[in-house]
Amino acid sequence: MNFQQLRIIRETVRQNFNLTEASAALYTSQSGVSKHIKDLEDELGVQLFVRKGKRLLGLTEPGQSLLSIVERMLVDADNIKRLADDFNKVDEGTLTIATTHTQARYVLPPIVNQFKKLFPKVHLVLQQASPVEIAEMLLQGEADIGIATESLTTEENLASVPYYEWHHSIITPKDHPLTKLDTLSLEVLAEYPLITYHGGFTGRSKIDKAFDDAHLHADIVMSALDADVIKTYVELNMGVGIVNDVAYDNDKDYRLEQLKTEIFGVNTTWIAVRKGHLLRGYGYEFISLCSPQTNIRELKKVAYPEE
Repeated sequence: MNFQQLRIIRETVRQNFNLTEASAALYTSQSGVSKHIKDLEDELGVQLFVRKGKRLLGLTEPGQSLLSIVERMLVDADNIKRLADDFNKVDEGTLTIATTHTQARYVLPPIVNQFKKLFPKVHLVLQQASPVEIAEMLLQGEADIGIATESLTTEENLASVPYYEWHHSIITPKDHPLTKLDTLSLEVLAEYPLITYHGGFTGRSKIDKAFDDAHLHADIVMSALDADVIKTYVELNMGVGIVNDVAYDNDKDYRLEQLKTEIFGVNTTWIAVRKGHLLRGYGYEFISLCSPQTNIRELKKVAYPEE
């Protein structure tokens, strides 16, 4: 048994049992992948995959039991390498952050700037994705840290800490009738065409719930994945925007008006890591820069209890 065989088992499952895709992902030949699988099955004395001819259809019961052990072994092998790297090259390496457009565009720039000054030799990768994709990237080991409002706290294999709280703001063109009101209400907003986030992004569920609880119909004429698109179409007078309040830039959005409100409730953006995944020291430093109130020692206990 060797680590290459274990990587092949894991990648075959990740590629939906397509050996062509698995071999491409591992930069090896399909025949080599098949041989490694057969050798491991012969060594263990059990079939790991359900087959139909030469095709793999899924995992057998022993294969399912083995997969969780394989995942742990490969994560721990990576952890050993990270631990050694921390002692040998404290300030070198790669840190991959998976996050949404809002965080990457409006929240993280000063954090990234600070981090690069502290760790100039660390290659920082920002992967923009949806909250669901961010959670999956963490679980698959494709990202070290995930930052999003949705999806992270519902995964039992992720350890999450709060980053910051925020409210939705109303965005309108200058001199819009809403700017003349002393207070905003759901009833008033329901009278206008609305432009906001697509489902699953940036607190959209809170917006829907607020209107539903008030027994009001929200006339959402357009939904988008990021605030920049929303603001573009608000500026074209196609509707009233609802965005994360951090997504308004006083200098760049001077043609628009931000109306602050709490009618949609408070939202929390979270920072998450995969349980069992040992971060390099600079990874924990990145989290501390984002959230100075986070107790890194406690986070380590939750994320990596064997440490």
